[in-house]
Amino acid sequence: MTIKRQHDKIDWKRVYNPRNFLQILIGVCLAVLAMKGFMIPNLFMDGGITGISILFHEIFHINISLLIISLNVLFIYLGYRSIGKTFAVQTTVAVLLLSLGLLFVDIPSITHDKLLIAIFGGVLMGVGVGLVIRGGGVIDGAEVVAVFARRRSSFSSSEIILLFNTIIFAIAAFQLGIETAMYSLITYFTATRATNYVVDGIEEFTALNIISAKEEEVKSLLVNEFGKGITVYKGERGYLPGSFDIKTDCQIIVTIITRLEIKQLQDAIRDLDPKAFMFVQSIKEAAGGILKEKAHAA
Repeated sequence: MTIKRQHDKIDWKRVYNPRNFLQILIGVCLAVLAMKGFMIPNLFMDGGITGISILFHEIFHINISLLIISLNVLFIYLGYRSIGKTFAVQTTVAVLLLSLGLLFVDIPSITHDKLLIAIFGGVLMGVGVGLVIRGGGVIDGAEVVAVFARRRSSFSSSEIILLFNTIIFAIAAFQLGIETAMYSLITYFTATRATNYVVDGIEEFTALNIISAKEEEVKSLLVNEFGKGITVYKGERGYLPGSFDIKTDCQIIVTIITRLEIKQLQDAIRDLDPKAFMFVQSIKEAAGGILKEKAHAA
């Protein structure tokens, strides 16, 4: 019997979920405000398909709503093939809403100060994109291209997106001027940081790894006093320069915390064992166990 893959089915509950739709709607509204109130009137660009659409709009004077739809069609299809049908449906909704907003909503230019445009336009665009991602879709096909191409090449998603955007900003510098391209880079950087903040949230999870001679005390501290779940790995410590042959068994204690809790836990562990070795690792996604449930993209 053949098991049908999960992404071959559309999860209509997720598509019709009011919270997801509200996040997409608010995200699209912020993106429309950023594009029409800051970026388009002042020839500022973002990266990805949005940047290409603004660039083509300025060079060839094509309606930007048509560009947003036409340029994203291929990437929606790639998303359908490589990510799933539910993602493709939610992305289609987001792209159509963005196109309609750009077509029918009239927003006068809010400011002509280039630095304000770069910063506030980028923040609004980034928050909008992040909310759409949290709602389950995207309004820019560059991320989809990265996922699709990564599976067929040795490049990472970040490298593919960097190459993609380098070409866009190089053309922008040639067509619109180097100063506009430089300010557009600030817009893109600001938007990217805002997107990451919205998607990961202030409670972005982090792995705290501890190696201590007072293993039982550290475990009790984390579980009983801070209410954290822990995982314990068996390891070896030693192998120091000049005494490479000396080693001892140890326990590597791992707990998942938010970045706001790092300093508090590190201080408490140092009070317990000043010689404890600790290191922190960033985590892209964490769920289950006793963690508070996080919203997931797509």
